[in-house]
Amino acid sequence: MEIETQKLKIENRRALFLDRDGTLIIDQVYLADPAGVELIPGAAAGLRRARSLGYKLFLLTNQSGIGRGLHTLDDTLRVNARMEELLDLGSPLFDAVGIAPEAPGQPVHYRKPSPRFILEQIAAHRLDPAQCWMVGDSAADIGAALAAQINIAAVRTGKIDPATLPEIAAHQIPIYSSFSEFAATLT
Repeated sequence: MEIETQKLKIENRRALFLDRDGTLIIDQVYLADPAGVELIPGAAAGLRRARSLGYKLFLLTNQSGIGRGLHTLDDTLRVNARMEELLDLGSPLFDAVGIAPEAPGQPVHYRKPSPRFILEQIAAHRLDPAQCWMVGDSAADIGAALAAQINIAAVRTGKIDPATLPEIAAHQIPIYSSFSEFAATLT
């Protein structure tokens, strides 16, 4: 009985760190208008499955359009809100959201491939890195996961750069057709 009681007290230590554009929604360059949000088919089902299995969910998105002056942080927040509305999974959907507004060449805080947001959330939520995944479509997503030393899943729904394929192969990173296909493998 003591062992069973201790098992119940163990808190959830696993999580998914999710890219937004090309992973959950169709990648539209510098998306600033919430009306342009289109979910990738199966995204809601994949998120629902992950939540039902007890995964914490984190969103980490590079939004260099802010740093370039093409749109504002408020625009990005409205796009995120529209995405959550379309996903229809309740609010808040994510345990935390990291928005990296830096443009290339600007000092980097959260812009992937920086692992900073991931590492902060691992510490804040007492997560086990061995039970965490970064799911995304870009070299920056892969770089952030490698730097944070968490698992990686690449998805083809975005912009996998053929130049990253050797790195994907070298690290034996699984590639899935979509986030929902990846989520179906979670246990």
